[in-house]
Amino acid sequence: MKIALLGYGKMGKTIERIALDRGHEICLKANQTPTADELNCADAAIDFSIPKAAFSNLSACFQNQIPVACGTTGWLDKYDEAVNLCQKNNSKFIYASNFSLGVNLFFELNETLAKMMRKFDEYEVHMKEIHHTQKLDAPSGTAISLAEQIIENSNYSSWKHPAEKLQKYELGIDAERIEDVKGTHSITYTSSIDDIEITHKAHTRDGFALGAVLAAEWLAQKEKPGVYQMKDVLKTLKS
Repeated sequence: MKIALLGYGKMGKTIERIALDRGHEICLKANQTPTADELNCADAAIDFSIPKAAFSNLSACFQNQIPVACGTTGWLDKYDEAVNLCQKNNSKFIYASNFSLGVNLFFELNETLAKMMRKFDEYEVHMKEIHHTQKLDAPSGTAISLAEQIIENSNYSSWKHPAEKLQKYELGIDAERIEDVKGTHSITYTSSIDDIEITHKAHTRDGFALGAVLAAEWLAQKEKPGVYQMKDVLKTLKS
């Protein structure tokens, strides 16, 4: 498979290494919105760019019917517009706040725990995420996804960052930036008696990169156009 990398920073370089190890070819490495001619080489694209570039990159892929897996966060105010554009152009698209297989298992664990804790009102839930200092958005897209899962499956009604002066049923998210931290997400349920905590800690970028390459492979082989989720990819892997 020939892959266009949209965003060639640290993640782009890791994705390149993983993709080459899996027998793929990188036909384009771009740090600006690609032209139609540049995209013509690709069977699929992977976008790990920056928030202000993501939508224009996705638009270029959709208009040229290049399947695209996007892991850039901080641009989701235009997500619905991207979905409409994908559907209008009969293209294929997966957005994930985190492509790591471990994080996607963590999503399932988070959802299950939120459902279990719903009837125990004496526990308050709090979230904390830690990333490297180059990460532009806070809280992270993964933290927001985790918070939205909790809200959907509990009595909480909203999330707030920073986690200050919280109202009842308002979920606080703290975000910390430390040099060269790949990504840590913790969810803690606290009562006067005890704490219950789940944590995912990434040791390298390889997990994110592998998941993105798997998503691109899955999209390239998918015959039907549409907007998909990482859950759809995982179902295939599980089977």
